[in-house]
Amino acid sequence: MEKQKMVMGLILLLFVLGVSAWTGEIHGRVVCDVCGDSSLGPEDHVVEGAEVAVLCITRSGEVLNYQAFTDAKGIYTVAETMPESDRWDACLARPISSFHEQCTQLGEGSLGVKFSYNHPSGYSHNVRTFVYRPTNVPTYCI
Repeated sequence: MEKQKMVMGLILLLFVLGVSAWTGEIHGRVVCDVCGDSSLGPEDHVVEGAEVAVLCITRSGEVLNYQAFTDAKGIYTVAETMPESDRWDACLARPISSFHEQCTQLGEGSLGVKFSYNHPSGYSHNVRTFVYRPTNVPTYCI
């Protein structure tokens, strides 16, 4: 009984002192530049099911690797809750693959984005859009 009281007291002390939790979120979009003209127009569309990797280094030096897929709106999201002392310090987001029938070639400047993550808990970082292009541009684009 005495041992149980001591354990409960220790748990309560840890709860009161608390380890402050921190939550971060990273999100971005993947689109298909149908005409390959580097400008988004009415012919372009989002890419559902594209795979994106996000690699983050924490303040404590741990490396965390996340895998995300875009939804029907072409948006991917990575989120994590961890102790404040272990929060993300810097991250790299990069497209891995597109499962779209036509848009499978990565556009220029879409190899990856490295960024510092210095947002307070509960905020998110928006990564610039990754662009895929078709292997063959449709004739209406020419």
